[in-house]
Amino acid sequence: MDSPQDGVAQERTGVPTFAVEAVVAGLVFVFGLVVLFGSRKLGSGWTSDGPGAGYFPFYIGLILCISGAGTLYQALRGKKRNHDIFVDGVQIRRVLSVLIPAVVYVLAIQVFGIYLASAIYIAGFMIILGKFSRVKSILLGIAISAFFFFMFEVWFKIPLYKGWLKPLDFLGY
Repeated sequence: MDSPQDGVAQERTGVPTFAVEAVVAGLVFVFGLVVLFGSRKLGSGWTSDGPGAGYFPFYIGLILCISGAGTLYQALRGKKRNHDIFVDGVQIRRVLSVLIPAVVYVLAIQVFGIYLASAIYIAGFMIILGKFSRVKSILLGIAISAFFFFMFEVWFKIPLYKGWLKPLDFLGY
């Protein structure tokens, strides 16, 4: 197996930059269309009182559509398409190792509330990505969540979301 030290450069494979640019430009275009059609429903014309409620959003949507279409054209048909790799397999795995737990955390907040979900999230990250001991991670996750519980619920009297299961009902919160 060749290594970079042998003078042979290993080629990166992955998603090219122009493809990512095209996807983002397409999303900008679609968002512009949503704004355009929404503003038409509000009334994007000129009324007897002046501009309708959708007048300015209509032109913002139009600008978004024009920009998205122009960027999409440049990304797909332009002479200077960027063929460099935007992200390779190793990089996308690193991003997903943070993104997927974050999505699970947001969903867990809905079920367990912010305090319990945060304790689990903090401890999980410390154990899996930080390689800390389980005991230290669990204790620190509980301590941080307890601190924020006291800060918001007790001291500031600001209730945060407790979740569908309401695991803190036994405390009266």
